[in-house]
Amino acid sequence: MTAFVELVSMGNVLVMLLFTAIVCLVLGLGMPTTANYILMATLMAPVVVELGAQSGLIIPLIAVHMFVFYYGLMADITPPVGLATFAAAAIAREDPLRIGIQGFKYSLRTAVLPFVFVFNPLLLLIGIDGPFELIVVVTGSIIGSLAFAAATMGWMRVRSTALEVVICLLVTFMMFRPDWFMNHIEPKYVTVPVEQVYEVAATLDHNQQFVVQIEGLNIEGDELSKTVAVPLAALPEDSDLTGEAAGRQRLADAGVGIMAFGDMVQISSVRFGSQASRSGWETGWDVAAVQKPNPDRPSEYFMYLPALLLLVFVWWRQGIRLRTEPQPILQAGQSV
Repeated sequence: MTAFVELVSMGNVLVMLLFTAIVCLVLGLGMPTTANYILMATLMAPVVVELGAQSGLIIPLIAVHMFVFYYGLMADITPPVGLATFAAAAIAREDPLRIGIQGFKYSLRTAVLPFVFVFNPLLLLIGIDGPFELIVVVTGSIIGSLAFAAATMGWMRVRSTALEVVICLLVTFMMFRPDWFMNHIEPKYVTVPVEQVYEVAATLDHNQQFVVQIEGLNIEGDELSKTVAVPLAALPEDSDLTGEAAGRQRLADAGVGIMAFGDMVQISSVRFGSQASRSGWETGWDVAAVQKPNPDRPSEYFMYLPALLLLVFVWWRQGIRLRTEPQPILQAGQSV
């Protein structure tokens, strides 16, 4: 599976996710929920983690599992084998194929969410620092979902113009991925010399991601480079370790052993079954770069402000047309 998806995607993360979704749809056809998840998590989740790491994208495991599980379950409403469509057809006494096609059309409006889970794990409440950030993320997600629904339906207060649909799609992207815009203003991480690996590990906050770029040979003998991360837990309150010793201990608690020889740093061990092992850390690989959180980066939630202004602009434009233009009157059974 990994070789197939990697060959077809040619290293492009978005194409890789698209083909992974298609494979999940095919593999999930006709399967019950529990077996569906077991199959998706076993076959496809490692593919997304590995290829994402090789492309420099850090994807939390829960986001990957939600991605493959979502598209595996979508097979229940995907014709011609969708089990849920046959159940609905029996209740409605309609053609299962027609119901399956219509249900698949409706579900496409939510099919964007698993991609957002991968690129913005905050929507899964991963990395939330407090109640205020939780409220901001949930509110932004709801507004983004409403904007996407308005764009796909072509209707908000009245029928939308092509420009208003584009603006709603832009608002959706800004609400779901504010970090993409902020990364072009100020990067999330800055690269520091590998000699500071223990210093960076010692200064990170509790459960903050420790991010490095590693290089080495895979099992097939190919030279690879990938970006991996692992959350570091805080040391016990009674611990008196500081500096290099504190960083070494926090890495060991996360399941990573690192050897440093001057300007050369190598991963000496990765504990089996640890978070680091599941996140793609490899024993014997060299640490090529250490990524430290950028202290000068503004909050990515500032991007919500221009998004809200754009949405208010569309609402205002449609309000004018609502008052000045005659609106169609729908008859019973007629759709917009």
